[in-house]
Amino acid sequence: MPGRNVGADAHHRGGWSEAPRPGAGTDRSAPCAACGAPPDTEAERLAAALRASESRFRAAFSDAGIGMALIDRDDLVIEGNPVFAAMLGREVAELPGMHIHQIIDPEEPSRHHYRELVRGERERMRAEKRLKHRGGREVWGRVTVSLIRDGAGEPYYTLVMVEDVTERRQLGDRLAYQALHDPLTRLPNRTLFYERLEAAFKPDGEDGPAGGERRIGLCYVDLDGFAAVNETLGHHVGDQLLVAVAARLEHGFAREGRQLVARLGGDEFAVLVTGSTGHQQLTRLAAALVADLERPFEVAGQRLTVTASVGVVERPVRGSTPTDLVRDADSTLYWSKSDGRARWTLYDRDRGADQLTRHELAAALRPAVERGEFTVEYQPLVGLADGAVRGAEALVRWNHPRYGLLSPDRFIPLAEESGAIVPLGKWVLEESCRQARQWLDGFPEQPVLVSVNLAPRQIWDSDVVADVAEVLERTGLPARLLQLEITESALLGPSGRPLQALQALADTGVRIAIDDFGTGYSNLAYLSRLPVHALKLDATFIEAFRESAPGADGRRRAADEQIVGAMVQLAHALGLTVTAEGIENAAQAERLRQTGCDTAQGWYYARPGGPELIAGILRDQPRR
Repeated sequence: MPGRNVGADAHHRGGWSEAPRPGAGTDRSAPCAACGAPPDTEAERLAAALRASESRFRAAFSDAGIGMALIDRDDLVIEGNPVFAAMLGREVAELPGMHIHQIIDPEEPSRHHYRELVRGERERMRAEKRLKHRGGREVWGRVTVSLIRDGAGEPYYTLVMVEDVTERRQLGDRLAYQALHDPLTRLPNRTLFYERLEAAFKPDGEDGPAGGERRIGLCYVDLDGFAAVNETLGHHVGDQLLVAVAARLEHGFAREGRQLVARLGGDEFAVLVTGSTGHQQLTRLAAALVADLERPFEVAGQRLTVTASVGVVERPVRGSTPTDLVRDADSTLYWSKSDGRARWTLYDRDRGADQLTRHELAAALRPAVERGEFTVEYQPLVGLADGAVRGAEALVRWNHPRYGLLSPDRFIPLAEESGAIVPLGKWVLEESCRQARQWLDGFPEQPVLVSVNLAPRQIWDSDVVADVAEVLERTGLPARLLQLEITESALLGPSGRPLQALQALADTGVRIAIDDFGTGYSNLAYLSRLPVHALKLDATFIEAFRESAPGADGRRRAADEQIVGAMVQLAHALGLTVTAEGIENAAQAERLRQTGCDTAQGWYYARPGGPELIAGILRDQPRR
């Protein structure tokens, strides 16, 4: 074989032997030089057949459309074909004697498998490897290595076959890049961001800086007012601005292996810091982000200035999860925007816990209504002239399985935001009317009304007139013993729908009261045209009637008393009754009685309690 002999006994061991020299004569009477067999024997015929087979194999080896090479047991190339040489940017004559590691990187586990093959422990192996091209060009090959054994079955040499898969590999790399990078900014996208984030949380046995625990940090970045750029200058300018922002972020804050800058979508970006050294590193980074993005951008021939809000989270990897980190970063970004924008905000656990509780309560409201977790307590409305109970305000409470008994201020705003106030309000209405009917049945000579708060959303999102009519019919409560309270701001707003609904309710005999009167529009001219029967003065006005009011505020106290007196007189002139809220002592009650106020409620009379509280008062008080 040209360039290298594979063994002195090639004739009998099946290796490649040299073909006879052209023009050399052959003495057919002479014995075989290799084995001494007599001429024209079976052995000579077999040898001739072997030489013919080797000749065909050599032709196939040289003319093959894939790269092929023979490697000896010392990992040196015996011979390679032209295709293999071309893959390496070399000539065929250069290949013999080259070490396999000069051609293919010795990476594990492929190297381990190859050593097993050379020792005869496996017959074949396959791998996709990068070849070492002389010119540095990227060449990838699908490599198949087969073991060739000698006549005794021992490892002899290996046959390497290489299929060029460079184009397929490069296409795959391009597709993978596109799947993991944002097409506009070329930054890592949300998918790659989450891959790196998940990887950062995987236990790898490595400690953090100086042998401490591993920590991780995240800056969530959102451009302030970016929508205005799109709306005023067009989306093409907005896209160019995003590209410029991305380039500035990548240039200033991307650190290979330590800090990943990604575009999460829209005008949101993230800087993920693995191996964080603590809060100070992240807050310095966030401050630099805010300052860097405040510098003007030259985009489409225009000088644009934007600001950014940044939410910052930094914590140990242990005890946290990727979901926790992203959720808290998102909340912190929201705080940063709500606190004024163009700033960074560091995650605060207490603030986060409160925000999380709000989300949990909002999500649990509707199911809680269905599970019957709510109860109604009642606070008596007492006549100031005679001290008799005239009615009771219904106050809903939530018996939360985790947080205990919650007052309305903890969940009513959430119920109004989410729309859960509609089913909750309907349940409170029916429960209150049912209880008022029981009081009426037990004390028919002392009828008391029940006063139920009506949220504005109940008017907008439901047919409150039909709902009230159905509840009154089911419970059997006379309409005159139901009072609905609505806030002044909702009643006197710009829309006419609340007025129409309340007028329809008033026409059925239901009483309408304005709650917290004096804290909203206070448009007294409206009172003559509203379907209202009562005013409930906000507790802030009652402050003036405390005996302990500071003497230095005497003028203000006198003014407040005059305001209350004037409102009571005006209400009476319009045929309305007045209820004072927040009464805490007898002196307040007496002074309000002197102003002509009709009824009052507060802790002086009773704290809110169960239905038996009202029943007990009715049982003990003289019959009217």
